[in-house]
Amino acid sequence: MTRLKIGVAAESLKLTTPFRIAGHVFDDCDVVCVTLDDGTHQGRGEASGVYYFGDDAAHMMAEIERVRGAIERGADRSDLRSILPPGGARNAVDCAMWDLEAARAGMPVWKLAGLPEPRALVTTFSLGADAPDDMAMKASALVDARSIKIKLTGHVELDIARVRAIRAARPDVWLSVDGNQGFERGDLDILIPALVEQTVSLLEQPLARGDEAALEGLNSSIPIAGDESVISLDDVAAAHGRFDVINIKLDKCGGLTEALLMVAAARELEMAIMVGCMVGTSLGTAPSFLLGQLCDLVDLDGPMFLSQDRAPSVVYREGTLFAHGDIWGGR
Repeated sequence: MTRLKIGVAAESLKLTTPFRIAGHVFDDCDVVCVTLDDGTHQGRGEASGVYYFGDDAAHMMAEIERVRGAIERGADRSDLRSILPPGGARNAVDCAMWDLEAARAGMPVWKLAGLPEPRALVTTFSLGADAPDDMAMKASALVDARSIKIKLTGHVELDIARVRAIRAARPDVWLSVDGNQGFERGDLDILIPALVEQTVSLLEQPLARGDEAALEGLNSSIPIAGDESVISLDDVAAAHGRFDVINIKLDKCGGLTEALLMVAAARELEMAIMVGCMVGTSLGTAPSFLLGQLCDLVDLDGPMFLSQDRAPSVVYREGTLFAHGDIWGGR
Protein backbone atom coordinates (compact mmCIF):
# COMPACT_ATOMS: atom_id res chain seq x y z
CA MET A 1 0.00 0.00 0.00
CA THR A 2 1.25 3.50 -0.90
CA ARG A 3 2.41 5.40 2.14
CA LEU A 4 0.43 8.57 2.76
CA LYS A 5 1.88 11.96 3.50
CA ILE A 6 -0.07 14.16 5.90
CA GLY A 7 -0.11 17.93 5.80
CA VAL A 8 -1.55 19.72 8.83
CA ALA A 9 -2.03 23.47 9.11
CA ALA A 10 -3.92 25.82 11.40
CA GLU A 11 -5.64 28.93 10.09
CA SER A 12 -7.18 31.85 11.98
CA LEU A 13 -10.38 33.18 10.42
CA LYS A 14 -11.92 36.55 11.19
CA LEU A 15 -15.64 36.96 11.80
CA THR A 16 -17.52 39.90 10.33
CA THR A 17 -18.89 40.81 13.78
CA PRO A 18 -18.72 39.23 17.25
CA PHE A 19 -21.20 36.38 17.70
CA ARG A 20 -22.73 35.86 21.14
CA ILE A 21 -24.35 32.77 22.60
CA ALA A 22 -25.00 31.68 26.19
CA GLY A 23 -21.67 31.74 28.00
CA HIS A 24 -19.44 32.62 25.05
CA VAL A 25 -18.64 35.36 22.55
CA PHE A 26 -16.82 34.49 19.30
CA ASP A 27 -14.58 37.12 17.70
CA ASP A 28 -12.67 34.80 15.40
CA CYS A 29 -12.40 31.13 14.52
CA ASP A 30 -9.36 28.86 14.26
CA VAL A 31 -9.57 25.84 11.99
CA VAL A 32 -7.23 22.95 11.25
CA CYS A 33 -6.85 21.72 7.69
CA VAL A 34 -5.56 18.24 6.84
CA THR A 35 -4.23 17.13 3.46
CA LEU A 36 -3.60 13.48 2.63
CA ASP A 37 -1.38 12.80 -0.40
CA ASP A 38 -0.56 9.38 -1.86
CA GLY A 39 1.67 10.80 -4.57
CA THR A 40 -1.10 10.75 -7.15
CA HIS A 41 -4.26 11.86 -5.40
CA GLN A 42 -5.06 14.25 -2.58
CA GLY A 43 -7.83 14.57 -0.03
CA ARG A 44 -8.66 17.52 2.21
CA GLY A 45 -10.59 18.04 5.42
CA GLU A 46 -11.23 20.95 7.76
CA ALA A 47 -12.29 21.10 11.41
CA SER A 48 -13.10 23.85 13.87
CA GLY A 49 -13.12 21.65 16.96
CA VAL A 50 -15.49 21.85 19.94
CA TYR A 51 -14.85 25.01 21.94
CA TYR A 52 -16.65 23.89 25.12
CA PHE A 53 -14.35 20.87 25.40
CA GLY A 54 -11.15 22.88 24.89
CA ASP A 55 -10.81 21.25 21.47
CA ASP A 56 -8.91 24.14 19.91
CA ALA A 57 -6.43 24.19 17.04
CA ALA A 58 -3.46 23.31 19.24
CA HIS A 59 -5.29 20.32 20.71
CA MET A 60 -6.45 19.08 17.31
CA MET A 61 -2.96 19.32 15.84
CA ALA A 62 -1.46 17.47 18.80
CA GLU A 63 -4.03 14.69 18.42
CA ILE A 64 -3.25 14.31 14.73
CA GLU A 65 0.49 14.22 15.38
CA ARG A 66 -0.07 11.50 17.96
CA VAL A 67 -1.51 9.18 15.30
CA ARG A 68 0.44 10.45 12.30
CA GLY A 69 2.44 7.22 12.00
CA ALA A 70 -0.66 5.02 11.99
CA ILE A 71 -2.33 7.12 9.32
CA GLU A 72 0.75 7.26 7.10
CA ARG A 73 1.02 3.46 7.37
CA GLY A 74 -2.52 3.02 6.05
CA ALA A 75 -5.06 3.36 8.87
CA ASP A 76 -8.52 3.76 7.33
CA ARG A 77 -11.72 5.51 8.41
CA SER A 78 -12.79 2.55 10.49
CA ASP A 79 -9.45 2.55 12.31
CA LEU A 80 -9.85 6.25 13.10
CA ARG A 81 -12.81 5.47 15.35
CA SER A 82 -10.48 3.57 17.69
CA ILE A 83 -7.27 5.59 17.47
CA LEU A 84 -8.80 9.07 17.73
CA PRO A 85 -11.64 10.17 20.03
CA PRO A 86 -14.65 12.10 18.72
CA GLY A 87 -13.73 15.72 17.99
CA GLY A 88 -12.14 18.02 15.50
CA ALA A 89 -8.95 16.05 14.85
CA ARG A 90 -10.83 12.94 13.79
CA ASN A 91 -13.24 15.06 11.73
CA ALA A 92 -10.47 16.71 9.71
CA VAL A 93 -8.72 13.40 9.01
CA ASP A 94 -11.94 11.47 8.33
CA CYS A 95 -13.13 14.04 5.80
CA ALA A 96 -9.71 14.08 4.13
CA MET A 97 -9.90 10.30 3.84
CA TRP A 98 -13.35 10.47 2.21
CA ASP A 99 -12.05 13.11 -0.22
CA LEU A 100 -8.99 10.99 -1.04
CA GLU A 101 -11.17 7.90 -1.63
CA ALA A 102 -13.33 9.92 -4.01
CA ALA A 103 -10.27 11.06 -5.95
CA ARG A 104 -8.91 7.53 -6.20
CA ALA A 105 -12.26 6.09 -7.29
CA GLY A 106 -13.10 8.91 -9.68
CA MET A 107 -16.47 9.00 -7.94
CA PRO A 108 -18.07 11.65 -5.70
CA VAL A 109 -18.33 11.03 -1.97
CA TRP A 110 -22.11 11.00 -2.09
CA LYS A 111 -21.99 7.92 -4.32
CA LEU A 112 -19.30 6.23 -2.24
CA ALA A 113 -21.42 6.75 0.87
CA GLY A 114 -24.65 5.58 -0.74
CA LEU A 115 -26.26 8.99 -0.32
CA PRO A 116 -28.87 10.53 -2.62
CA GLU A 117 -27.66 12.90 -5.31
CA PRO A 118 -27.27 16.27 -3.59
CA ARG A 119 -30.01 18.86 -3.86
CA ALA A 120 -30.19 22.37 -2.47
CA LEU A 121 -31.29 22.36 1.19
CA VAL A 122 -33.24 24.94 3.14
CA THR A 123 -30.92 26.02 5.94
CA THR A 124 -31.38 27.93 9.16
CA PHE A 125 -29.61 31.28 9.57
CA SER A 126 -28.54 32.05 13.14
CA LEU A 127 -28.81 35.34 15.01
CA GLY A 128 -26.35 35.88 17.85
CA ALA A 129 -27.79 37.13 21.12
CA ASP A 130 -28.11 40.92 21.24
CA ALA A 131 -30.63 43.59 22.20
CA PRO A 132 -34.12 42.61 20.96
CA ASP A 133 -34.47 45.56 18.57
CA ASP A 134 -31.02 44.95 17.10
CA MET A 135 -31.82 41.29 16.55
CA ALA A 136 -35.11 42.23 14.89
CA MET A 137 -33.24 44.52 12.49
CA LYS A 138 -30.80 41.72 11.64
CA ALA A 139 -33.70 39.32 11.08
CA SER A 140 -35.30 41.81 8.69
CA ALA A 141 -32.00 42.09 6.81
CA LEU A 142 -32.01 38.31 6.16
CA VAL A 143 -34.47 38.89 3.36
CA ASP A 144 -34.00 35.49 1.71
CA ALA A 145 -34.12 33.44 4.90
CA ARG A 146 -36.92 30.92 5.26
CA SER A 147 -35.63 29.62 8.60
CA ILE A 148 -34.03 31.57 11.47
CA LYS A 149 -32.44 30.32 14.69
CA ILE A 150 -32.31 32.67 17.67
CA LYS A 151 -29.43 32.33 20.11
CA LEU A 152 -30.62 32.78 23.71
CA THR A 153 -28.61 33.42 26.87
CA GLY A 154 -30.65 31.95 29.74
CA HIS A 155 -32.08 35.31 30.86
CA VAL A 156 -35.71 34.29 30.48
CA GLU A 157 -37.51 37.62 30.22
CA LEU A 158 -34.89 39.13 27.93
CA ASP A 159 -34.87 35.99 25.80
CA ILE A 160 -38.66 36.10 25.44
CA ALA A 161 -38.39 39.75 24.40
CA ARG A 162 -35.83 38.72 21.77
CA VAL A 163 -38.16 36.09 20.35
CA ARG A 164 -41.15 38.45 20.28
CA ALA A 165 -39.18 41.17 18.52
CA ILE A 166 -37.90 38.80 15.85
CA ARG A 167 -41.28 37.18 15.29
CA ALA A 168 -42.85 40.65 14.85
CA ALA A 169 -40.17 41.53 12.31
CA ARG A 170 -40.36 38.18 10.47
CA PRO A 171 -43.84 36.64 10.75
CA ASP A 172 -43.07 34.62 7.62
CA VAL A 173 -40.16 32.42 8.75
CA TRP A 174 -39.78 29.11 10.55
CA LEU A 175 -38.25 29.95 13.95
CA SER A 176 -36.15 27.94 16.36
CA VAL A 177 -34.28 28.94 19.51
CA ASP A 178 -31.01 27.64 20.92
CA GLY A 179 -30.37 27.77 24.65
CA ASN A 180 -26.75 26.54 24.40
CA GLN A 181 -27.11 25.00 27.90
CA GLY A 182 -28.09 28.35 29.43
CA PHE A 183 -31.34 27.49 31.26
CA GLU A 184 -32.43 25.74 34.43
CA ARG A 185 -35.29 23.24 34.43
CA GLY A 186 -37.63 25.69 36.19
CA ASP A 187 -37.08 28.30 33.48
CA LEU A 188 -38.75 26.07 30.93
CA ASP A 189 -42.16 26.39 32.58
CA ILE A 190 -42.05 30.09 31.68
CA LEU A 191 -40.07 29.88 28.46
CA ILE A 192 -41.94 27.17 26.58
CA PRO A 193 -45.45 28.75 26.72
CA ALA A 194 -43.94 32.02 25.47
CA LEU A 195 -42.27 30.19 22.60
CA VAL A 196 -45.53 28.46 21.70
CA GLU A 197 -47.21 31.87 21.62
CA GLN A 198 -44.64 33.06 19.06
CA THR A 199 -44.94 29.91 16.91
CA VAL A 200 -41.41 28.71 17.63
CA SER A 201 -40.90 25.24 16.16
CA LEU A 202 -37.82 23.93 18.00
CA LEU A 203 -36.06 24.44 21.33
CA GLU A 204 -32.43 23.35 21.18
CA GLN A 205 -30.28 22.32 24.16
CA PRO A 206 -31.98 24.28 26.94
CA LEU A 207 -30.18 22.56 29.84
CA ALA A 208 -26.54 21.83 30.56
CA ARG A 209 -24.92 18.64 29.34
CA GLY A 210 -25.27 16.22 32.24
CA ASP A 211 -28.75 17.50 33.23
CA GLU A 212 -30.60 15.56 30.53
CA ALA A 213 -32.59 13.49 33.05
CA ALA A 214 -34.45 16.66 34.04
CA LEU A 215 -36.11 16.63 30.62
CA GLU A 216 -37.78 13.27 31.23
CA GLY A 217 -41.52 13.76 31.47
CA LEU A 218 -41.35 17.36 30.24
CA ASN A 219 -44.69 18.23 28.71
CA SER A 220 -43.57 20.37 25.79
CA SER A 221 -45.55 20.95 22.62
CA ILE A 222 -42.32 22.16 21.02
CA PRO A 223 -39.78 19.49 20.04
CA ILE A 224 -36.57 19.56 22.10
CA ALA A 225 -33.25 19.04 20.34
CA GLY A 226 -30.04 17.78 21.90
CA ASP A 227 -26.79 19.37 20.75
CA GLU A 228 -24.10 19.53 23.44
CA SER A 229 -25.73 16.49 25.04
CA VAL A 230 -25.30 14.38 21.91
CA ILE A 231 -21.66 14.22 20.89
CA SER A 232 -21.21 10.87 19.16
CA LEU A 233 -22.84 7.51 18.47
CA ASP A 234 -22.46 6.55 22.13
CA ASP A 235 -24.89 9.33 23.16
CA VAL A 236 -27.76 8.54 20.77
CA ALA A 237 -29.48 5.79 22.77
CA ALA A 238 -29.45 7.85 25.98
CA ALA A 239 -30.96 10.82 24.12
CA HIS A 240 -34.07 8.79 23.28
CA GLY A 241 -36.95 9.76 25.58
CA ARG A 242 -35.27 13.03 26.55
CA PHE A 243 -34.88 14.70 23.18
CA ASP A 244 -37.07 14.57 20.10
CA VAL A 245 -34.27 15.65 17.77
CA ILE A 246 -30.50 15.12 17.77
CA ASN A 247 -28.17 17.72 16.29
CA ILE A 248 -25.25 16.00 14.57
CA LYS A 249 -22.11 18.06 14.01
CA LEU A 250 -19.06 16.57 12.36
CA ASP A 251 -16.74 18.48 14.68
CA LYS A 252 -18.41 16.88 17.68
CA CYS A 253 -18.74 13.31 16.47
CA GLY A 254 -15.49 13.09 14.52
CA GLY A 255 -16.45 13.14 10.86
CA LEU A 256 -18.86 11.89 8.24
CA THR A 257 -18.19 8.21 9.03
CA GLU A 258 -19.45 8.52 12.61
CA ALA A 259 -22.26 10.87 11.56
CA LEU A 260 -23.70 8.28 9.19
CA LEU A 261 -23.74 5.72 11.99
CA MET A 262 -25.57 8.24 14.19
CA VAL A 263 -28.21 8.82 11.52
CA ALA A 264 -28.88 5.09 11.27
CA ALA A 265 -29.13 4.74 15.06
CA ALA A 266 -31.47 7.73 15.39
CA ARG A 267 -33.74 6.44 12.65
CA GLU A 268 -34.00 3.09 14.44
CA LEU A 269 -35.22 5.03 17.49
CA GLU A 270 -37.60 7.13 15.36
CA MET A 271 -35.88 10.35 16.35
CA ALA A 272 -35.67 13.37 14.05
CA ILE A 273 -32.23 14.46 12.86
CA MET A 274 -30.66 17.86 12.47
CA VAL A 275 -27.26 18.61 10.96
CA GLY A 276 -25.39 21.58 12.37
CA CYS A 277 -21.92 23.03 12.23
CA MET A 278 -19.40 25.17 14.01
CA VAL A 279 -18.19 28.36 12.35
CA GLY A 280 -15.85 27.37 9.53
CA THR A 281 -15.27 27.69 5.81
CA SER A 282 -17.02 26.05 2.89
CA LEU A 283 -14.45 23.24 2.98
CA GLY A 284 -15.66 22.28 6.45
CA THR A 285 -19.32 22.78 5.54
CA ALA A 286 -19.43 20.66 2.38
CA PRO A 287 -19.29 17.24 4.13
CA SER A 288 -22.13 18.33 6.44
CA PHE A 289 -24.12 19.39 3.38
CA LEU A 290 -23.95 15.80 2.12
CA LEU A 291 -25.11 14.52 5.51
CA GLY A 292 -27.94 17.03 5.32
CA GLN A 293 -29.42 15.06 2.44
CA LEU A 294 -30.53 12.53 5.08
CA CYS A 295 -31.68 15.03 7.73
CA ASP A 296 -34.98 16.62 8.72
CA LEU A 297 -33.47 19.97 9.72
CA VAL A 298 -30.40 21.77 8.38
CA ASP A 299 -28.38 24.47 10.17
CA LEU A 300 -25.31 25.06 8.01
CA ASP A 301 -24.66 28.79 7.92
CA GLY A 302 -21.11 28.68 9.36
CA PRO A 303 -19.37 30.37 6.41
CA MET A 304 -21.83 33.28 6.60
CA PHE A 305 -20.09 34.58 9.73
CA LEU A 306 -16.65 34.87 8.12
CA SER A 307 -15.20 38.05 6.69
CA GLN A 308 -13.70 35.89 3.94
CA ASP A 309 -14.52 32.33 2.84
CA ARG A 310 -12.54 29.94 0.67
CA ALA A 311 -12.99 29.77 -3.08
CA PRO A 312 -14.81 27.91 -4.45
CA SER A 313 -17.48 28.34 -1.81
CA VAL A 314 -20.92 27.05 -0.98
CA VAL A 315 -23.84 28.92 -2.49
CA TYR A 316 -26.58 30.51 -0.38
CA ARG A 317 -29.62 31.44 -2.46
CA GLU A 318 -33.25 32.09 -1.52
CA GLY A 319 -32.80 30.56 1.91
CA THR A 320 -31.06 27.43 0.65
CA LEU A 321 -27.55 26.04 0.65
CA PHE A 322 -25.78 24.11 -2.10
CA ALA A 323 -22.21 22.76 -2.00
CA HIS A 324 -20.73 21.90 -5.38
CA GLY A 325 -18.47 18.86 -5.62
CA ASP A 326 -15.48 20.97 -6.60
CA ILE A 327 -15.38 22.35 -3.04
CA TRP A 328 -14.92 18.89 -1.51
CA GLY A 329 -15.74 15.28 -2.26
CA GLY A 330 -16.73 15.52 -5.90
CA ARG A 331 -14.96 14.07 -8.91
